Amino acid sequence: MTVTAAAADTEIQPYRWRWVALFVILAAEVMDLLDALVTTIASVTIRQELGGSDSLVQWLGAGYTLAMAVGLITGGRLGDLYGRKRMFVIGAAGFTAASLLCGVAVSPEMLIASRVLQGLFGSVMIPQGLGLIKEMFPPRELGKAFGMFGPVMTISSVGGPVLAGWLVDADFFGTGWRMIFLINLPIGLAAVLAALRFLPEYRLSNATRLDLVGTALVSAAAFLLVFPLIQGQEQGWPVWTFVSMAASIVMFVVFGRYESRRARAGRDPLVTPSLFRKRAFTGGMVAGLAFFSGMMGLGLVFNLYVQGGLGFTPLQAGLTGLPQALGGVVGFGLAMSGLQEKLGRGLLQIGTLVMGAGAAVLALTIHLAGLDVSSWQLAPGLALVGVGMGLTMAPFFDIVLAGVEPHESGSASGTLTGVQQLGGALGTAVLGTIFFNLLAKEWDFGSAMQVTVWVEVGLLALTFGLSYLLPRRARPEQAGH
Repeated sequence: MTVTAAAADTEIQPYRWRWVALFVILAAEVMDLLDALVTTIASVTIRQELGGSDSLVQWLGAGYTLAMAVGLITGGRLGDLYGRKRMFVIGAAGFTAASLLCGVAVSPEMLIASRVLQGLFGSVMIPQGLGLIKEMFPPRELGKAFGMFGPVMTISSVGGPVLAGWLVDADFFGTGWRMIFLINLPIGLAAVLAALRFLPEYRLSNATRLDLVGTALVSAAAFLLVFPLIQGQEQGWPVWTFVSMAASIVMFVVFGRYESRRARAGRDPLVTPSLFRKRAFTGGMVAGLAFFSGMMGLGLVFNLYVQGGLGFTPLQAGLTGLPQALGGVVGFGLAMSGLQEKLGRGLLQIGTLVMGAGAAVLALTIHLAGLDVSSWQLAPGLALVGVGMGLTMAPFFDIVLAGVEPHESGSASGTLTGVQQLGGALGTAVLGTIFFNLLAKEWDFGSAMQVTVWVEVGLLALTFGLSYLLPRRARPEQAGH
């Protein structure tokens, strides 16, 4: 079944295999969500067995999220041009093959390169599934279909780190940490075969061409920023690291000017330039960068702390982080119970305050208990961090998108999603570098962790301040999406 844009408007009956197809798409989401989380738990073991420097731990996460950030900007358009089913199959097959390469990696360099491939193929796979759902389901069932993502994301966020820790500790067939990647093989192969059988084909008859120059410019700018942040600490911050970061700023400016010229020439830009003239959107972008940087960076450093400093096994580390994941579920649940519609921007602000309070409790607990701190003692602070995280994330996209015009919403959504992933890469680089730099200066794990937590509190304070640039409420037609 191939549907073009013209035919989609007159299609009366939804695709009859839509619920089967939905589970195929959800399987792909599970792979992506798990692989975004598992290396934070397994990174210490991976470095011990595979070798490499401190930067390996950071690149395991940053390589994946950076590639995902860049790829997501164009991933959706590939489906418009060449067909969503085709690109979903290519993305899922590539992601599975990259997972195999991760699982058989024989050097840090091979593992990092394979993680980048995972991120790139993931950025091709994920947008197609979301686009297909909108085409397969009639309006009356669309909410129910998207509602399935909530439980999947919840189960993945709660169970992912625990599963990763269990797989590493169980050492099935002598694979150790490699099993966290090899487990994708049966899931990925099943997703590819089921997609070939059950997904409908859909593409736009008037899809715009790819902005390859814009993609290259923004990719170079992001790499020039993240690479020196990760590599600089262990090389003593040579001059080239600062030159690279300065060049990154120049490259972002060049990218912005190129996109403006492209728009004035009547060609479809990668990012709509008018978005950056809107205070609400630019404020939301910077707020999102600060929030997601702190969230992802703290997750990495916390797992380094509990395994390297407290001597926890990977499974113990995964279980220790469980209160934060469960707190996130509670936060999302509270937001969806009516608070999001009632409070609007205020809910996001309350969430950052709760998350900041949780981080402060965590830092105080670590300070008072020292290296004898137990998982139970860490639980209250982590749970508060999780609740605040859920309260903040639930309204974030809707509130930021309320400040853009309807014709800009597609570009704005893609840009915000890219910022979310870029924030993850940047947070892994910055907070990880701070942590490793303090350890290199012979600070103990507890003191280094406390400093990192207070940096996260600072990023949350920045998020809170920038939130006043955002609209008070989401538009009615955007709420809940």
